[in-house]
Amino acid sequence: MLPEGIEEILPDEARRLEQLRRRLLDLLGTWGYEQVMPPLIEYLDALLTGTGRDLDLQTFKLTDQLTGRLMGVRADMTPQTARIDAHYLKRECPVRLCYVGNVLHTRPDVFAGSRELLQLGAELFGHPGPESDIEVARLMLAALVAACLRDLHLDLGHVGVFRALAAEARLSEELEGDLFEALQRKARSQIEALLATCDAPTGTKAMLAVLADLNGGTETLIRARELLKGAPPAVQVALINLERVADAVTTAGTPVYIDLAELRGYRYYTGVVFSAFVSGHGQAVAQGGRYDGIGRAFGRARAATGFSTDLRRLLRLIAAEDAGLKGILAPHAGTKGLDEMMATLRAAGECVVARLPGDSSSARALGCDRELVEQGGQWIVKPA
Repeated sequence: MLPEGIEEILPDEARRLEQLRRRLLDLLGTWGYEQVMPPLIEYLDALLTGTGRDLDLQTFKLTDQLTGRLMGVRADMTPQTARIDAHYLKRECPVRLCYVGNVLHTRPDVFAGSRELLQLGAELFGHPGPESDIEVARLMLAALVAACLRDLHLDLGHVGVFRALAAEARLSEELEGDLFEALQRKARSQIEALLATCDAPTGTKAMLAVLADLNGGTETLIRARELLKGAPPAVQVALINLERVADAVTTAGTPVYIDLAELRGYRYYTGVVFSAFVSGHGQAVAQGGRYDGIGRAFGRARAATGFSTDLRRLLRLIAAEDAGLKGILAPHAGTKGLDEMMATLRAAGECVVARLPGDSSSARALGCDRELVEQGGQWIVKPA
């Protein structure tokens, strides 16, 4: 038996998963994103450099038998990709990188979820403006459409708003963490109780509290500008950038939901954060955002924004195509004409299955919807 949250992938699902992987990597390539392949396992100190405690808790750890040092199995490929940009490529221009590979989590993200993900993502390094956030958000949505997902909508937030207000209020680290948790749950009474314990100006506390109510359609940004007009300049800049991203995505035809209490990964992200959802499905199908400065731990701080998704989760949401018998069953090879015909069909991209001696299985049982038969000295393909 396999461990909880670890699954085997059987032939039909594996075929569909590989098709999806190729399709999305090809799409990322057309946008200029170059593929990188970070290692599955690294020394733990390198693997967790520049990341938060959450990733540490999600990382499987083991001891290297050669050196005695602690190693970790990657739980997220984003920090590895940031290291490649900062430490190895060292380009001065904006850099676009993409990746796909297995990641392993100590605990599932959702109840009864998988602990082994096939993570696909794209990262844009070296550009600090909202234009790069717009590009990445649009690319994420384009990838989901290419995966045949429909009825998408985008949740948008900006952790910079909370960061700036928390700094203005001079909250202790413990209080800031508690307030973050309460805002995530929109627990208004707890938010007010926590703010009552600090010495921040009344106006700042009121603006922190109102974040829990600033959610809804794009009109929420109008309310936010009014209710947060006394906030630090960093908040005003954050709202302007958030509005630009929202306008760009809405113009492209995707509904947008604004939530200024959406602080997912706020110790990791630094700016706009976004999550894509499919109607009727409660969990995000892809997530991303801005995480400037992660390269600082590798000696080169760079602006950065990106997204990632789990291809296995996407596959579960895509209507299973007909298991699709798409092969051609051929007699056991042996004659020159038959061998040449099979080679020609395979070169054209067809799946040709050669029947083995003594095998009387039907074409359907062997995954084939057609057969290669000889008629009048010629080999032709006929429906099975």
